[in-house]
Amino acid sequence: MTPTPAEARRRAARTDWAALAAELDERGSAATGPLLTPAECADLAALYDEPGLFRTTVDLGRHRFGSGEYRYFTHDLPAPVAALRAALYPRLLPVARDWAARLGRPAPWPDSLDAWLARCHAAGQDRSAQILLRYGPGDWNALHRDVFGELVFPLQVVVALDAYGTDYTGGEFLLVEQRPRAQSRGTASVLRQGHGLVFTTRDRPVRTRRGWSAGAMRHGVSTVRSGRRRTLGLVFHDAA
Repeated sequence: MTPTPAEARRRAARTDWAALAAELDERGSAATGPLLTPAECADLAALYDEPGLFRTTVDLGRHRFGSGEYRYFTHDLPAPVAALRAALYPRLLPVARDWAARLGRPAPWPDSLDAWLARCHAAGQDRSAQILLRYGPGDWNALHRDVFGELVFPLQVVVALDAYGTDYTGGEFLLVEQRPRAQSRGTASVLRQGHGLVFTTRDRPVRTRRGWSAGAMRHGVSTVRSGRRRTLGLVFHDAA
């Protein structure tokens, strides 16, 4: 079964979004409930071998970003990818606006994902940023941020398409926070097949004695020890 837009919205609604927002405030990442079935995960992962669906392929080793490979979809997104992205945007929008208010930043994101993407395109950010990632034994992804231009949505989602411990080992999702006047803090998360992990694109609000400040964060993937780890990356702004 491929999730229709209505089904994707129903699945997204099963997550406790108030609890997720609180965890995002605390850690900069938080897991959703199940968004895809194992069969749907397999179908999405198999799309990697259909090059006509993608605008480009990135070899991490070639660019010294790590080891492994990922592909950017064209704007003609597969139906389940488009459905999940559309279902998650309005759920994440209140968090994005709340964070912007705390940090004293503009909140340029309209209620509609289509309207927001139209703003991105008008500003020259008109390339799709939705990705399928594939890692094998020994592969990893260096700490980074997915900021592709001036217009940025502060949250994104990774959905696991393989089962940790069964299909692969290692490959934990890494998130590192650069704390002001202190050592960095790192967390490692195991992704559950079919579930999403929401995480900050670049920073999160951190309360200080002087009010709110931006805690810079980067994400990556630890070394895969065995098997094959595949994920779907959903980004809510397009690339320049």
